[in-house]
Amino acid sequence: MTSYRALRRLTWPLGAALLVIVTAFATHLGATPVHHPIWTEAPVRVEPTTVSSPNWVALASQLKPAVVNVSTKGGRQSRGMRSLGSGFVINTDGDVVTNNHVVDGATEVRVKLSDGRQLPARVVGRDQRTDLALLKVDASNLTAIALGDSSTLAVGEPVMAIGNPFGLEQTVTIGIVSATGRVIGEGPYDDFIQTDASINPGNSGGPLINARGQVVGINTAMLSQTGGSVGIGFAIPVNLAKPVITQLASNGQVVRGFLGVGIQPVTEELAKGFNLPGPEGALMTSVRDGSPAAAAGVKTGDVIVEYDGRKVARATELPRAVADTPVGRTVKLKILRDGAPVTLTATVARLEASQQASARDDERAVEPARLGIAARTLTPQVAEQAGLAARRGVLVIGVSDGSRAEAAGFQPGDVIAEVDHRAVAGVAEMQAAVKQHRSGVPIVFRVTRDGEAIWLAVAA
Repeated sequence: MTSYRALRRLTWPLGAALLVIVTAFATHLGATPVHHPIWTEAPVRVEPTTVSSPNWVALASQLKPAVVNVSTKGGRQSRGMRSLGSGFVINTDGDVVTNNHVVDGATEVRVKLSDGRQLPARVVGRDQRTDLALLKVDASNLTAIALGDSSTLAVGEPVMAIGNPFGLEQTVTIGIVSATGRVIGEGPYDDFIQTDASINPGNSGGPLINARGQVVGINTAMLSQTGGSVGIGFAIPVNLAKPVITQLASNGQVVRGFLGVGIQPVTEELAKGFNLPGPEGALMTSVRDGSPAAAAGVKTGDVIVEYDGRKVARATELPRAVADTPVGRTVKLKILRDGAPVTLTATVARLEASQQASARDDERAVEPARLGIAARTLTPQVAEQAGLAARRGVLVIGVSDGSRAEAAGFQPGDVIAEVDHRAVAGVAEMQAAVKQHRSGVPIVFRVTRDGEAIWLAVAA
């Protein structure tokens, strides 16, 4: 299994290679409706060209002038050195889109145009959660590139990347869409386009372009053990970026909807353990006190299968749907609770900055029957020693190689709070619950990991 420690953002600091370890944290953008887009919408017309046989020479010639070099000084990542990324012009007024991590913490931002002009750029707004930033330069006679529709992308469709890999300006690479809807642990709104078009450090913020000459993605990360391209790159879908760009242009920030739940995907095993018809929906791992979800009556263990009239087939669809909801709107939640349908009504609140960052008798280790877990009762003293926020439950201190617990995803440091939807205060209670479990059905555990609650299912 490939570690996400090999996931690298594509900024290129002059004089040194930059490795950014991507971390996972859970929740997408709650954007206002797009009424007056600031980007160019008219497609580039190059003849002859088709989706299956693009005229890449003509497209590259027309679009390279719209791609810029972005350099920064004093950024948090470059520690005073100048770093290098890419960006692209979206209108003749000088608006430039790039990645947030290219300009994050910068005290000075400069944009180099294809004609050699180097201009100071103002950061209009940044959004860390989608890794997008909007810049403004004072320039005229700019070439702009049109934004397309990423929802129409098909796996196997040809695409082109333009950027400044390793500081080499105006580099063009060509490949295909390898996959869509990729979740790579970058954040709650992961929905990346995967491409084998070669992208490298310095490509961050550059455009991924379809055969019609339209931007369909913003290049942002690659999977690599070496620091160079191995044919696995990731781009932010342009449809995700459009409402973010609009809000950044209008307000300099992004307002998102907030429901107040922790979620995880429903696996085949969890579906059986929760008496569900199949592995669909978003499983509630936690419900924040005082949140819209709590006020609506949502409970842990509920599975949201429809939100505001939209089917929730995958758990990752729910955060994006909630974030896109206007603050104050009342929505219907269709839920499966203990296998039975329930309909609730919630009023979406605003996601505040403080909500965006989530909150971690001394028995000897005991091996609960048949699981492959070494555990101990979690007492306040043990919790303090381990630096855990939880003060009750069962602390996992070891997982046997090849065991069913390892296959289910258990890790040392996990705190087991429930077994088969029943709270357990210690190892003895957990052992009893495991022994009482009926055969043929997965054992469902509610676990706290790094301050977040998740569900795990162990095959019986």
